[in-house]
Amino acid sequence: MKRIFSGVKPTGHLTLGNYLGAMRRWAEVDQHRSDALFSVVDLHALTVEHDPARVRRLSRQAATLLLASGLDPDRCTLFVQSHVDEHARLSYLLECTATDGEMRRMIQYKEKSAQARESGQSVRLSLLTYPALMAADILAYRTEEVPVGEDQTQHVELTRDLAVRFNQRYGHTFTVPRVTHPPVAARVMDLQDPASKMGKSNAVGAGIVYLLDDADVVRKKVMRAVTDSGHEVAYDREERPGVTNLLEILAACTGRDPKELAGAYASYGTLKKDVADAVVEVLRPVRERHAELAADPAYLDEVLRKGADRARGMARPTVDAAYRAIGLLPA
Repeated sequence: MKRIFSGVKPTGHLTLGNYLGAMRRWAEVDQHRSDALFSVVDLHALTVEHDPARVRRLSRQAATLLLASGLDPDRCTLFVQSHVDEHARLSYLLECTATDGEMRRMIQYKEKSAQARESGQSVRLSLLTYPALMAADILAYRTEEVPVGEDQTQHVELTRDLAVRFNQRYGHTFTVPRVTHPPVAARVMDLQDPASKMGKSNAVGAGIVYLLDDADVVRKKVMRAVTDSGHEVAYDREERPGVTNLLEILAACTGRDPKELAGAYASYGTLKKDVADAVVEVLRPVRERHAELAADPAYLDEVLRKGADRARGMARPTVDAAYRAIGLLPA
């Protein structure tokens, strides 16, 4: 059985993009066909200015929503990254394997560091080096597949490069993983800015559907979505990004092909109404299950404790082997 690893970062409330692009597939497919690990990668939330209490609150909320989306702790391993020390241990070895140039070429570093400088904030060193931590998240478990959104592909490619380089220099230690993408809606775009990803860290939420938005809020956001000039409902990423985004969301919610859906609509209004109905229906069971789980915090604590114990047991042999391979004395 193949081993997969993926995670969510608690830097904001989880969105429709997170669900359609990753979480739903984790629950419906990945945990059933593989030895799957899913993590709330809280250490990654420390690379930018943050409120400690908010990180803790969002970490619990993210873990609860992962369970609400259908992850079964009897079928997969769900844990919080900082609860397993092997992530930080291996991260430093991979920093010693990577180069400065590789880190600075990461698109997310370029974008986020530029945003920080524009706002007058300092850029934390961890923002530059966090791809090494992400690589450690993956390589510690001898992961074979990494299901991520398109925006994370570059980081997984770096992980592959680091694994190959480490194996060549110090002896075979790591499995070289490959990235996988869901077939539709791998990257759901902002409803108000279809050129930008629907990101949970965005400062303005008018174009973002959050998993815990109630039905009325969801409908308002979808009905106010930016479309395109003209009136034809056509699937064209370049010329009609707004309509294409709505078609991809509808396709992901209904399991249909977005190009075929385009031919069924004569107006933007009808398309938006059907998208709103589909999104409300898809999110309804997630919100209901979240409410049940949030009422029993002790259950979540137990799931995360057991998950961390299992993850630690899987990661430690690989990380210990990497320490020996790179030349460190055993403790």
